[in-house]
Amino acid sequence: MSNEGKKVRAHYRGTLDDGTQFDSSYDRGEPIEFTCGAHQMIAGFDAAVMDMAVGEKKTVHIPAAEAYGAYREDLVLRFPAAQVPHIDQIKVGDRLFLTGPGGQPVPVTVTGVDAEGVDLDANHELAGKDLNFDIELVEVL
Repeated sequence: MSNEGKKVRAHYRGTLDDGTQFDSSYDRGEPIEFTCGAHQMIAGFDAAVMDMAVGEKKTVHIPAAEAYGAYREDLVLRFPAAQVPHIDQIKVGDRLFLTGPGGQPVPVTVTGVDAEGVDLDANHELAGKDLNFDIELVEVL
């Protein structure tokens, strides 16, 4: 039985290959709710839940290509100091937002700051990484 097109609720724990946990619905106490097959989740997660039964648990390994994609060097940007307001208040690790072509916010991470300018990384923080998920299908609505 396929869950495609159905709204589902699932608990999950996400880890990297080295065992580092990057996210968990268990820690928040609420399962995630999404429509299966509607591209609301990364492709590999969506595919894993597609044929699960309520109460079923599984562990899946999702390669970067089916998760957040490859790390892209063209998404590492340099802005000259003259184009950066309040550059003196910006530090490495800060999360900022640029405005995309359609006016939507684009999150970036500051990777460098000096007198000449700011280096920003617009890659998703999990880009280029294989992911592992322990998934439990809680409910099909």
